[in-house]
Amino acid sequence: MEDGKNTPQNQQIDVELPEEVAEGIYSNLAMIAHSNSEFVIDFIRLMPGVPKAKVKSRIIMTPDHAKRLLAALKDNIAKYEQSFGKIQSGAEGPNFPMNFGGGYGEA
Repeated sequence: MEDGKNTPQNQQIDVELPEEVAEGIYSNLAMIAHSNSEFVIDFIRLMPGVPKAKVKSRIIMTPDHAKRLLAALKDNIAKYEQSFGKIQSGAEGPNFPMNFGGGYGEA
C-alpha cells in the first residue's frame, strides 16, 4: 500500500529560472498551428508602423499539454477577473495578413 508521499501527484519539481529567462519577452500576438502530434505556438511582437513582425519565441507541446495550458489559462483569467474586473476585449484584433508567417495546421 502506498503512503502517498512518492506518487507522481505529490512529487515536488525543482524549477530553475535563469536570470535572462526571468526577464521575459514581450509579445502582443500569438499564432498557433498544430499537427496530429503537437501544437506550435509562436509568440510575436508586432510594432505599429513596422511592416515586419518578429517571432520572439516558439513553444512546441503535445496535445495533452496544450489542453492543460488552456485549462490553466482559463483558471488564471477567472481569478484575475475576480480580483481586477472583467478583461475588456477589443472588438477587433490586430490587422495582419492571414498567411502571416507561413502555413497553418502543419508542424
